[in-house]
Amino acid sequence: MRVLAAILGVIILALVLVDAFNTLVLARRTQHIFRIARLYYRMTWGPTTAIARRIQSSKGREAFLAIYGPLSMLLLIALWAVALITAFGLVQWSAGMQPAAMPGTFANDLYLSASTLFTLSSGDPQNPVSKVIAATQAGLGFGFLGLVVSYLPVLYESFAKRESRISMLDARAGSPPSAGALLQDCPVAADNFEDELAKWEEWFAQLLENQLSFPMLGYFRSQHSNQAWLTALVAVVDCAAVVSLCAKNDLQRQADLTFAMGRHALADIAVVFGLEKASHGHDGDADRLTESDFAALQQVLREHPALFDASLCTPSRLKERRKQYEPQAAALSDHFLMALPSWRANEDSLVNWKASMENRSEVPYAVSDPFSEK
Repeated sequence: MRVLAAILGVIILALVLVDAFNTLVLARRTQHIFRIARLYYRMTWGPTTAIARRIQSSKGREAFLAIYGPLSMLLLIALWAVALITAFGLVQWSAGMQPAAMPGTFANDLYLSASTLFTLSSGDPQNPVSKVIAATQAGLGFGFLGLVVSYLPVLYESFAKRESRISMLDARAGSPPSAGALLQDCPVAADNFEDELAKWEEWFAQLLENQLSFPMLGYFRSQHSNQAWLTALVAVVDCAAVVSLCAKNDLQRQADLTFAMGRHALADIAVVFGLEKASHGHDGDADRLTESDFAALQQVLREHPALFDASLCTPSRLKERRKQYEPQAAALSDHFLMALPSWRANEDSLVNWKASMENRSEVPYAVSDPFSEK
């Protein structure tokens, strides 16, 4: 029995250490082996979204979902700590730990394991094997706590960088943003618009890097309920898709590069969250670009003849572009409950910088299909 306890303890210890290393230290690739963190998020996100879909108020629903990201991160760290305590408790019990001031029971072994992990006390075991195990656990606990303390600032720094660019979209494309609004407010000079697209290409690359390194950031909602990282990403990719079809020279080339980086980000993020099959079986949102939306988009392009040739942006050509990224975007939308942006701005809603907190209306479009069961 003690041999089985030792084997189980070592297995739990190995799984936790590998998982914590992959999550906190290793800049991971899109494909990776079984991990506790992935299973944990799959088991907790489903019930969270089921509850969210039953909250009628969109602001209340977004507030509820906003809690999940930070809370899930803290609970994951707590789960690792409990698993480490249990693993070392099993190993100590199998080694026949002989505490100095209490009986050598499994319950006492767990208590001493907890106090050792948090470097409160080694428990002063009498047998040599337990002393080695206790010393190892104390060093591991010190390193674990230091790693967690240093990890959280890095995580929130990545979150802040992501959100700063999203906030800048408010004045440029509204909240939520749209490709039509971006094109309507685009710079007059081609060089300036090219620079804007280059900055968004860089943001796409940073977003992809952050999501690969810290997948839990995907669950961190934006600070405004009518903004979301996925909505911003897709809105700019929509804009780049249009510009790549009807712009000229260097502006068209930069639009192609921005579109490629955005499509790359959507595809790889879908892989990180195990949505490959969902995206392959998804046709995207066929109704997102209606005939009236396309007509309005064409009108915006005609208003900038120096930049665009509106006749080159046809429904069929744009549809081919959309097929390259909308399936992944739709799969991510269903998973995160973040609605995809419309193609033209909602003229009935004020952008955040013009509206006070009290005057901001409900934003049902911030959550994808909130009352349907997926």
